[in-house]
Amino acid sequence: MKPAFGVSVPEGLGEICAPQRCALIIYDMQSGIVPQIADGPWIVDKCRSLLAAARTAGMRVFFTRHLFLPSAASGVGQLRREMIWERKTDPADTFPLITQGSTAWQIVPELQPREDEVLIDKITMSAFESTFLNLALRDAQVQAFIIAGIAMEVGIEPTVRHGADMNFIPVVAVDACGSKTPEVMERSVATLKETGEVILCSTAEVISLLTGR
Repeated sequence: MKPAFGVSVPEGLGEICAPQRCALIIYDMQSGIVPQIADGPWIVDKCRSLLAAARTAGMRVFFTRHLFLPSAASGVGQLRREMIWERKTDPADTFPLITQGSTAWQIVPELQPREDEVLIDKITMSAFESTFLNLALRDAQVQAFIIAGIAMEVGIEPTVRHGADMNFIPVVAVDACGSKTPEVMERSVATLKETGEVILCSTAEVISLLTGR
């Protein structure tokens, strides 16, 4: 840690990922989302390994779940998104893709949260927008987060950028993040790397730091 002006700035991945100062975010690993990604089973396995290491280290763990409001309660943004995703030209012909309480909304069985872990429901791409995630991390004096899940270009990248704007240190476990295509993944990784503020690493690197192996 580098002390200056009354604060200490962490150096290197080891200090950034210290369990008392860092949390793990498992992003949208839901039954209705994982099968949409060709390498979904691979991402589940990587997230399971990260989750096991975080639990062993005593790190705070947060899961996010995306949902769509009922059509009658939806606004312009959701209806337009459904039109795009469902390839419809009339918003009246759309339907909520993942509803609260549905099977598709649930976290996949391999990654079931424990009682002392947190589930955050959202209707946005950034996990910080209109949720309590920011407050929960600040209250616990968390300075950084490790993120993994699906999908990189849809929600992980917005969450990482939003988190960096709020002065958290984002750590992306790249091989534990799914994407629509390898080309899309490469673009997201390249743009995040270009910021210089986002740490991009492998699942193995994070697990080694958390478990000492």
